[in-house]
Amino acid sequence: MIDGTDVPLRWSETENVLWKTAIEGRGHSAPIVWGDRIFLTTAVAGEEIPGAKAPTHIYAGEEFLHPASLGVDKKQTLKVIALDAGTGEIVWSKVAFEGQVYDNRHDASSYASPTAVTDGERVYTYFGSQGVYAWDFDGNQAWSADIGQIKTVGLGVGTSPVLYEDFLILQVDEGEGPDSFLVALDRRTRKVAWKKARAAEATWTTPLLVEDSEGQAQVLTSGMESIVSYDPANGEEIWRARGLESNSIHVPMQAGDLALFSAGYPTKITITIPLSSRGEVTAPTWTYKKGTAYVSSNVLYEGLLYLTSDAGVLTCLDAQTGEVVYEGGRVPLPGTHMASLLAVDGKILQINRDGDAAFIKAGRAHEVLASNTITRGCMRRRRLLGIGSISGVLGICTLSECRRATRVSDAKAEALPCY
Repeated sequence: MIDGTDVPLRWSETENVLWKTAIEGRGHSAPIVWGDRIFLTTAVAGEEIPGAKAPTHIYAGEEFLHPASLGVDKKQTLKVIALDAGTGEIVWSKVAFEGQVYDNRHDASSYASPTAVTDGERVYTYFGSQGVYAWDFDGNQAWSADIGQIKTVGLGVGTSPVLYEDFLILQVDEGEGPDSFLVALDRRTRKVAWKKARAAEATWTTPLLVEDSEGQAQVLTSGMESIVSYDPANGEEIWRARGLESNSIHVPMQAGDLALFSAGYPTKITITIPLSSRGEVTAPTWTYKKGTAYVSSNVLYEGLLYLTSDAGVLTCLDAQTGEVVYEGGRVPLPGTHMASLLAVDGKILQINRDGDAAFIKAGRAHEVLASNTITRGCMRRRRLLGIGSISGVLGICTLSECRRATRVSDAKAEALPCY
């Protein structure tokens, strides 16, 4: 969810587009905005590396190779790019890593999927086994850190870093789970502040920082085996609940004193846990078992929870009770949805892989307000576009995945996590 008013309902290649900039390579990270700067990451594939192989993966006790797994046999150049938010001009482009990557990625994924985060002084980028990097706003590298070789089942990294006070926190869940962990790095020195082992199979979700009604900060982590809340100050567990028993890709959310978790494959499920919980949680507040997509995260807006399916069909629930407000809300143009939902100015924005976007009126009745097509086949090319109105509201979309729209803010960086 982002703040903003007078967001244009209509756009095309020529209408309400402030600028567009080609971005080399392939990247599914969301652009983030701070002041007059936009930051994003990308991965550029190079020549083949003879004999390069991914690590062996084990699933259900047997050696496993996902049919869509690829990438380790090509040299990869991982870059961090800064653009001028007003003009789209590339201000600087820096190489974070160049060489052979550790593991494969999914054919539909990227080696630049994690979204960057900034504190207004530095930009922090994460590339899984290829490292963590801190940059100042002029593109100078402040530090880099190696957090180890992370098996991703050959599907790539999806989690993004989050900031809490002086800590950069990463949820590092890998393979079948014996070596998974949650870690906090000192954002100024890169030193490990704390590190907690997790019994968690590979996930592609991003943790969420929240504060409960007693003022206790919590970092919420989703998972197949368990859902765990940690104290971001020291990594100690606050509460633990049974996991989603599905691949954890969706980002957790907060609705008052409730934490919301969801997943879409192999089973569809949405649950809520009270943030006031402590210790072992025996049962969720409510559970809903339909309506969620494999990849797309859902959105909470003005007390209503909107779920999207892989086909873009919307379900609306009361976030506090789980009561169904409506089901079966369809988009005007068919397509496969992988981008997360976005809420802005009383509207829900959906974008599919072909570049078709639909604005749905937020509220208790499903109503399509407008639909737009910015390009076709957006998975095959990457551009950055500024979509705006006279009031100065600026939208940003990465068309490698038609992934994101956000509003320029002089106060803070705004972006929704990827997957």
